[in-house]
Amino acid sequence: MLTLIQDPKRLFYRLCRALASILLLVMIPTVAFVPAFLPAFFAAQETTHLAVIERRDFITFHTRTSPTTYYEGRHGPTGFEYELMRRFANHLGVSLNLDASHRSDSILPAVRKRGDVGAAGLSLAPDYQGIHYTRPLMEMQPLVVYRRGLNGIDAMADLIDLEVGILNNPGLKASLQRLQQQHSQLDWQASVDLEVTDLLANVHNGNLDAAIIFDHQFRVNRLFFQEVERGFLLGEPLSMVWALPSGWGLELTNAANDFIQTLQDNGDLDALITRHFGHDDFLEYVGTRTFLSHMDSRLPQYTELFKQAAEKTGFDWKLLAALGYQESHWDRDAVSPTGVRGLMMLTNATAQEMNISNRRDPAQSIDGGSRYLRHVMDRLPASITGDDRLYMAMAAYNVGLGHLYDARKIAEMRGGDPDLWADVRESLPLLQHREWHSKTRHGYARGGEPVIYVRNIRRYYEMLDYIERSRQQFFQLEQTVTEGASALN
Repeated sequence: MLTLIQDPKRLFYRLCRALASILLLVMIPTVAFVPAFLPAFFAAQETTHLAVIERRDFITFHTRTSPTTYYEGRHGPTGFEYELMRRFANHLGVSLNLDASHRSDSILPAVRKRGDVGAAGLSLAPDYQGIHYTRPLMEMQPLVVYRRGLNGIDAMADLIDLEVGILNNPGLKASLQRLQQQHSQLDWQASVDLEVTDLLANVHNGNLDAAIIFDHQFRVNRLFFQEVERGFLLGEPLSMVWALPSGWGLELTNAANDFIQTLQDNGDLDALITRHFGHDDFLEYVGTRTFLSHMDSRLPQYTELFKQAAEKTGFDWKLLAALGYQESHWDRDAVSPTGVRGLMMLTNATAQEMNISNRRDPAQSIDGGSRYLRHVMDRLPASITGDDRLYMAMAAYNVGLGHLYDARKIAEMRGGDPDLWADVRESLPLLQHREWHSKTRHGYARGGEPVIYVRNIRRYYEMLDYIERSRQQFFQLEQTVTEGASALN
């Protein structure tokens, strides 16, 4: 049914829109050319990139999964740049949309053609057309690392005739090309398919002699690649920046620069850098002396709470105590960089799920953490039994059930048994490598962490069990000696 438009103004407006549509079809012969035309179209309509984002109520960041950018962590999405992306979206008052399907070489083309922002450890690439860059987020210092056993890797000349891999980073490549003018025999390999963890794994396994990465990346990952040694700093630091399309107006670039400047001025940016890159590792190896000291000074006040939780959940109280030590060193006021807190380091979400109102209350924390471990363990497939079930539950407590299921899938793909901890333990670190995490549902994870996490808890438990048995034997011996002495009297 045809509806007549009585209002002349509305009729004129619709005719103008129809003519504009016809002109667009004439000027843009194929869909492939639409993105290239959009900036000019926005300019003609006096519509800015920022206005488009505000109108649709979300901003898209083109990124990729990596240990220093964005990944699904134990408590949900995390990563240095993810934290900044989330904050910037909140600053604009819009939702955050992530496209994390990219390789390192596809981010800038996506930004130039589709708009919004690229954020993935990017450095300035001034020769790339159609891109604006923000002010620096942080400095990225190139670093040479090498395989343990290759001594004397102290200068560029020492890399000649070695198999060297580098990140596919335009700024890093440009720096190396300048250095190559002084060291003409210097050569390297670069691949868009390799992330920093892949490079470190190749050095660790002997497929490469050395690699050139960034210092902050090595600090985050060095715990998992113990055959890789720190070499020397290479050249001047590069600037980590965000990329935005040119020709779409400067309002979004200015908004991003103002946001970054505010974080720099109030100290929040330095705090984020320290939180994510300020330490060489996230998990520590067993420190026997520290453990024994805390066992005498801290554990006694919580022993009864662990025993009460053990009665409710069916775990050995010493296992729960070992988990608590791994989480917080039995510190009721512990707070992690990601905001988890308390003796069992519960997130807000986990605390709510377990009906815990005060995470810093040791009784509530121990009760909630032990019930959550039981909850995770009960959700595992029935085919996982015995100690394998316990170890996988602890791993999932650390890295999340989704990533544990991904590791089980990888174990099966590699011909292993997804119900055996020994096979899953070998597969978890593979979640750090694109070759494997790209085949999973939940993507990248710092899969080496839960392996160390479970190993540490087992060691702490063994030490607690040994000390308790030793004390019981000593008490029995002391009782025997006392009774013997009384009989003599």
